[in-house]
Amino acid sequence: MPARIPSWAWVSGLTVAAVVAVGALAAQADQGPHPVAAAPRPSASASAGKHPPAAAPKHTAPPAAPTGSGTGRRVVYSLGQKRVWLMDERGMPSRTFAVWPGTVSPDPGAYAISQRVADPTKGSDGVEIEHIMYFAGKAGVFVAFSNAVDGSSPPPVAEGIKTGGVRTGKEDGTALWDFAAKGTRVVVVD
Repeated sequence: MPARIPSWAWVSGLTVAAVVAVGALAAQADQGPHPVAAAPRPSASASAGKHPPAAAPKHTAPPAAPTGSGTGRRVVYSLGQKRVWLMDERGMPSRTFAVWPGTVSPDPGAYAISQRVADPTKGSDGVEIEHIMYFAGKAGVFVAFSNAVDGSSPPPVAEGIKTGGVRTGKEDGTALWDFAAKGTRVVVVD
């Protein structure tokens, strides 16, 4: 009678095969084309200090969500990494992207999306913004996620101006808007 292979050996073998397959697919996907934001059109307000869209840096693998950032469906915002993760119901990241924080950052802790503004408006830096989602406040400044309508990165902030906008790229802003309804948890970590 042939020797029977223990079930743990089968599970281990299948797990190793799955990890290798996912790694191969990720490497293959990284070789493909990467989206680049379109350059903004010149306008009469070009003197307002707008900067051209920033090209997304190439990463072989997105950074893992910070430990201690909670569980379940949530938005995780790392102050130190200047990065946001959209975490699904299982606590797995469905998307991550870099952000440009304002001059006022929220304290680490748990918050919730308290208000969403659908109509574009001018940010405190004079740039037309959309997908505005307020989640915190500090030092008399409201802190909110948003993206520039034209896809530009934020201009350098003038000395002494307090801004609470956490600016995203245009596609990332749309993904965040679609993900984070009013009441969605936002966990801010160092």
